[in-house]
Amino acid sequence: MTTSSARLALAMQACPLVAILRGIRPEEAAGIGQALYQAGFRLIEVPLNSPQPFDSIAAMRAVLPEDCLLGAGTVIDPDDVTRVRDAGGAIIVMPHSDPAVIRRAKAEGMLSLPGVATPTEAFAALAAGADALKLFPAEQVGPPVLRAWRAVLRAPLLPVGGITPHNLAEFAAAGASGFGLGSALYKPGLSADEVGARAREFVAAWQAIAPR
Repeated sequence: MTTSSARLALAMQACPLVAILRGIRPEEAAGIGQALYQAGFRLIEVPLNSPQPFDSIAAMRAVLPEDCLLGAGTVIDPDDVTRVRDAGGAIIVMPHSDPAVIRRAKAEGMLSLPGVATPTEAFAALAAGADALKLFPAEQVGPPVLRAWRAVLRAPLLPVGGITPHNLAEFAAAGASGFGLGSALYKPGLSADEVGARAREFVAAWQAIAPR
């Protein structure tokens, strides 16, 4: 049986870009999810402050292949972890680093990506069982800080916040393992075709700098 950490490694190897679909609605989730998958994405997150987020996760899980890992973001209540799992999610993404949420995710056999903004938070999250770290907000952390962190942190580091196709290279050179993509990829009201076009632009930007 493939472990959750192995599934994350495979998804990151295929495309280390996480689609953050804040505000998506269940009726559009399947189409947008398919557009992202066709563009190359294998990691998709529905923030829990979206309309009916569990229904959106379930709608995408029903149509996307198993190698596409789905999850929820803005998870701040440990009890929501089980609801994400029951909807078909495998990843718990947080804006902060609450050990209770991290431990619940690991107890449910799920992946945990907490948000961190300092080395102290980063090491505490890893000690609690985090699989990867969300550097948030990336605009505040910045490539110089990321480079300094990388000297002491071996875990996957994914900047989130203000990431565009034009600044991927700078963060990657500083040691980013992947990226969380928000409003530059998806905003409520965009069609599946529009999201797919943006997704292909991000994938092309990554492929231009990805290690061979």
